[in-house]
Amino acid sequence: MGPFEKHVFVCTGGKVCPEDGVSIAVHTRLKELIKQSGLAATIRVNNAGCMDQCGNGPMVVVYPESVWYGRVKPEDADAIFHEHLVGGKPVERLIYHPLQPGANKIPHPK
Repeated sequence: MGPFEKHVFVCTGGKVCPEDGVSIAVHTRLKELIKQSGLAATIRVNNAGCMDQCGNGPMVVVYPESVWYGRVKPEDADAIFHEHLVGGKPVERLIYHPLQPGANKIPHPK
């Protein structure tokens, strides 16, 4: 096993997800919850670049389970933390179900 039990990646890079600041807020909230709970030695939260799911994000991925969450809002970070990271049960309503394997980008109107 590696140095952390769980590793969480939040898409804060690319052209779409960080645009409105939501993905940064999700990342910040998860880091706050982990720090407040004293779990920083077992759960790591990182910024991530584009996950090739543009238009379906912000995306959050939890490893080692490889659970992908889509369209995550800052208030959803609490559910991911309490239900999944602490409770061990993925948040079903937030799980991302791609249309196909690989990239699933929705054209971004600009």
